[in-house]
Amino acid sequence: MPINNSRLVTYSPAYTIVPTYECFNRCSYCNFRSEPGKIAWMSLSDAESILKSLQSEKVCEILILSGEVHPQSPKRQAWFQRIYDLCELALAMGFLPHTNAGPLSFKEMEKLKCVNVSMGLMLEQLTPTLLNTVHRHAPSKLPEVRLQQLQWAGELQIPFTTGLLLGIGETADDWWETLEAISDLHQRYHHIQEVILQPHSPGHQQTFDAPPFDPHQLPEVIFRARQILPPDINIQIPPNLVKDERWLLACIEAGARDLGGIGPKDEVNPDYPHVQEQALREILQPAGWELVPRSPVYPQFDSWLSGELQTAVKRSRNTMLLV
Repeated sequence: MPINNSRLVTYSPAYTIVPTYECFNRCSYCNFRSEPGKIAWMSLSDAESILKSLQSEKVCEILILSGEVHPQSPKRQAWFQRIYDLCELALAMGFLPHTNAGPLSFKEMEKLKCVNVSMGLMLEQLTPTLLNTVHRHAPSKLPEVRLQQLQWAGELQIPFTTGLLLGIGETADDWWETLEAISDLHQRYHHIQEVILQPHSPGHQQTFDAPPFDPHQLPEVIFRARQILPPDINIQIPPNLVKDERWLLACIEAGARDLGGIGPKDEVNPDYPHVQEQALREILQPAGWELVPRSPVYPQFDSWLSGELQTAVKRSRNTMLLV
């Protein structure tokens, strides 16, 4: 359970593996996707080489982040199996997998629960008006489809991360409505670990012509989110998208207590390099904050995991001194 009144700020020592960048959605703000068939999928042997190189590094979380293959595509089963196999491989090599691969079926989520300590999916925004703008060519961004994922995660007892994308054409009332929906589902299932508040940050690939979300608004949004969300949900902000150190500290003072996965590259926002651990400490410590590494599953959810996963989590926490 996050201790919101403490002076601790957490992050996950992470590395992102991308099975495929191809995606049948065409969100106009996206800087991640590639056209289907343009880039080969990551092979298990390539992934194994990467994971071997990470075994001597301070990495606990392997984020499996994938573009989406259409549910009716003949490649869907092979895509899902690749994700499952990558999770299984990461687990066998001493890491803790966390998958975020877009909307999944109930059965797919149930299977991935066996090889993931937690999972995630951004709600982004629940307003249907975005289906006429940034999500016009993004069939899986239907609000009801994404809300269904959160409900299934609760039913399956999967520790879950979700979040909002700020500045893609929504209103402030839309923020509060989306946060209320997350709060309602959490109070029913008690399964949401974190809510990410991610400011839109323009990149070189997107076609969406809009300015970045004003970081000066973030502390106010965080403060209000902290009032709406139950206290056992942590609020996460990506520090590489809040360039001004003063405003990063203001976000933390307002109630954001987690900085997410920190690794060599932000795959979703490749134009914005991650701020690394030591640089973050130099920002936080003078202001009285202590930066501490955490596991991708919070301790209150350990009992939801299989015995094998609980053993892996315990080993990782003990080895890396994670909270």
